[in-house]
Amino acid sequence: MDTWKRRYARLAQSRSGGLLVSTVKRFFDIDGLTQGGLLAVELFTTVIPLMILGFSYLSGFAANESVGNLFISTLGLGDSSADTVRSAFGSASGLHSTWTVFGVASFLIWGIPMSITVASMFAVAWRREQFSLRARLWRGAVWFICYLAMLGLQAPVTGAHHPALQRLEFAAPDLLVIWIFWTLSPVLLVRDGSRGGRSLMVAGLAGVAIEGVILPGVARIAFPLILSGWTGFGPIGVAMTLMTWCGVVGVGWVVSACAGAVIWERHAETAMVIMAQTEDDASSGVWWSSRHHRARQKSRTDR
Repeated sequence: MDTWKRRYARLAQSRSGGLLVSTVKRFFDIDGLTQGGLLAVELFTTVIPLMILGFSYLSGFAANESVGNLFISTLGLGDSSADTVRSAFGSASGLHSTWTVFGVASFLIWGIPMSITVASMFAVAWRREQFSLRARLWRGAVWFICYLAMLGLQAPVTGAHHPALQRLEFAAPDLLVIWIFWTLSPVLLVRDGSRGGRSLMVAGLAGVAIEGVILPGVARIAFPLILSGWTGFGPIGVAMTLMTWCGVVGVGWVVSACAGAVIWERHAETAMVIMAQTEDDASSGVWWSSRHHRARQKSRTDR
């Protein structure tokens, strides 16, 4: 009985404040900055290379197509920033030899730790019991493949378009694809994630707002400013700017998960939320670990 009372009190407290306040609190409760930093490194070493390979493939490995155009189009860079980014990359034809099973697989392997990190992050953000390591691995891997598919549908490829992309580019508006992706994410990554289908659809709007509207808008303003500080470093400066932006995207993923969880808790039935969520000390994730660590430190201080 005490367990249900604690869960109900925790839910009531989460619902009492504003959506923004509750999301920020959830973000710091799960050490969101640390998790965003981990995701940033994994994004930079996994997603960026795969994006470049995918762009080159869809461009037909054209000799007159600069890989830098991928980031120029995605981030909406102006003339001066575009020239800096374009000069840091070679042509798409230079990556033709890397487009092999072994070449692509070598980057996909780096997606394994990211898959586990993303699955663990969603579990603590949604206050659910962690899956086993094997389940986190395959569920995170499926999520990662879906994420790459979402990027592919949004790919700003110019020049020699791939026929498959030409058929899909008008059938998959960006915001709709993002909404479907973030609606299905908790279904894949959290226990009992399929509960409250309508509430999940509403929760997916958090991903649309952050990943589809806020981050692209901020990128067009912040990325050129960050890049201007690294211009003198040439290609290394472009790499450092991309790394910094990966940090922003990583934090955005964590915020999207937290906001989606808070929205779901407010939209779903109270009994459903209480039944699905776990106790603070029942989760084996970072959320519980950080709270437990702080409690131990406080106990030592009191002594």
